[in-house]
Amino acid sequence: MSYCLAIEGMQPESRKELHKNYHDNYYGFPIHNDNELFGRLILEINQAGLSWETVLKKEQNFREAYHNFDIRKIAAYTEEDRERLLSDPGIIRNKLKVNAAIENAKAIIELQAEFGSFEKWLEHHHPKTLQEWMKLFKKTFKFTGGEIVNEFLMSTGYLSGAHHETCPVHSKVLAQKPLWKRNLDK
Repeated sequence: MSYCLAIEGMQPESRKELHKNYHDNYYGFPIHNDNELFGRLILEINQAGLSWETVLKKEQNFREAYHNFDIRKIAAYTEEDRERLLSDPGIIRNKLKVNAAIENAKAIIELQAEFGSFEKWLEHHHPKTLQEWMKLFKKTFKFTGGEIVNEFLMSTGYLSGAHHETCPVHSKVLAQKPLWKRNLDK
């Protein structure tokens, strides 16, 4: 069942509203800010092995713990920052995931130096199949398996499939000209 259809049957209402907000306003929409793109990558990495709902409930805590997903600040994190994150009950305290956020911030700084931005690096490599994206992410970043890469790229408009064509949000996403759609129109 698609995310679009699954939300309608969710209970209680608070759970449904949490998912509906993400689905209707963020999922599949292009992101043009490197810190926000990186923030989505952090959230997708932290979802591994857990429910997306757990991550959605903790999103604001992640934002606060990781300095509003500021790539430069995170790349400069010290051992003290790692310990702070690993002891923060508001986020997911997994050493591999915390280390991945810090190391991936460093990798993105290198990509920004070479391509101008994380977004331009993604655009430079588009279009690719999911398998090609997975190889590229595995070579470039830490803790980025197939599901993480797929959800990150789909949720940010680089791969299609975030919304069913009959979903009312699908047309709103298309109006934002996600990269997967722009390439189909060529």
